[in-house]
Amino acid sequence: MRLLPLLLLLPPLSGLAGQPLALGEAEALWRQHSRELRLARVGLDAARADRVAAGQAPNPEVSLNVLSIDTRNGPGGGSLSEKRMDSIFRLEQLVERGGKRELRVRGADARVAAAAFDVDDLERRQLGELRKAYYALRLAQDRLALARDAAALNARSLEVATRRRQAGDLAPVDVSRLQIDLARAESDVAQAAADLEQARLGLAYLVGRTADAADLDAADDWPALEAQALNEAPLDRRPDLQAARRRVEAAEAERDLARARRTRDLTLGIQYEHNMQNLPNDSIGFGVSLPLFVSHEFEGEIARAEADLDAARLQYEQQQAVADVQRAQARSALLAARERCRRLAGEVQDEAGRVARAAEFAYQKGAIGLTDLLDARRTARQVAAEAAAARAEYALALSDWQLQADYRKQP
Repeated sequence: MRLLPLLLLLPPLSGLAGQPLALGEAEALWRQHSRELRLARVGLDAARADRVAAGQAPNPEVSLNVLSIDTRNGPGGGSLSEKRMDSIFRLEQLVERGGKRELRVRGADARVAAAAFDVDDLERRQLGELRKAYYALRLAQDRLALARDAAALNARSLEVATRRRQAGDLAPVDVSRLQIDLARAESDVAQAAADLEQARLGLAYLVGRTADAADLDAADDWPALEAQALNEAPLDRRPDLQAARRRVEAAEAERDLARARRTRDLTLGIQYEHNMQNLPNDSIGFGVSLPLFVSHEFEGEIARAEADLDAARLQYEQQQAVADVQRAQARSALLAARERCRRLAGEVQDEAGRVARAAEFAYQKGAIGLTDLLDARRTARQVAAEAAAARAEYALALSDWQLQADYRKQP
């Protein structure tokens, strides 16, 4: 009896003093506020910066040397150009050969593409987490509504039973049993309310609404059962596989770059000499230098690049196999969830509700005892809870199938 006034004061689930949030609105807020997506985009910016660095030619080097200074008499007097010392001003430029810069750019372009697909793949996976959080909130709302309905029904039954006991029409033990059932219903309401609060906080974090998490309300109904055939897009469209393929291309460029190191780079130089010792005069000179491959010809670097390429190819093959299994699992889970939802949320729930209503009517007419009534109520509540869980299971399975089998990046 003490719960009924409280239940009447609680706000209805369809308008929780707050902000009804459709799934599409939640996805838009998530794309705007997701911390994970922002971090992934920073990684993409870093890859683009590496691309800029890869395409830059080596900077020239300039040097100024002063030599032939008399350690006993010093450089002498006069201006800087008149002192007794020689000076050399030299400008050098490294000239890369073997297409090294082009190979660096090719590898960097592939890594930028891979990073972009990594952002898309993170968005795909995080979208699944968002939908999971949204449907968890929707399920928590349904469970709280069911718990409130059960508690209100038990409270009304207890009020009627108390009056019947006072009139001598009902045994005290039956009233006690109803009190126990009401206490259980109160506990279920409290637990469902706590679960609802947790679900709201989980969704609020993802959509950037933690300040008003207590007001969030999942407004969308459960998705309708899909009856059409399950169409499968080519696996190569998945962003994680496209990212892996780009990493293979980057590894190929790195392998070619390691091989290209065997082509010697040249360092060209030009210098201006100002001579003040012996016969003062000015002159210019030219020079060229190149490395000598005496101790090695980059065998280790080339072997490492070959191993990295093999690893990238194997990882791509592994991800293809994993993606194929994931899609098959998603298909199986969706078909099973669809059948379970069709049975539990359809004919089974309708039949359980019909049996519970018949038991209520029969108990009022004295045709059945309290034990049979309570059993019918528990069965109806259990079936209703399982039906709600089946709807949530189907919604998540449908989302997972969409993300595994035919994901398309939203604009």
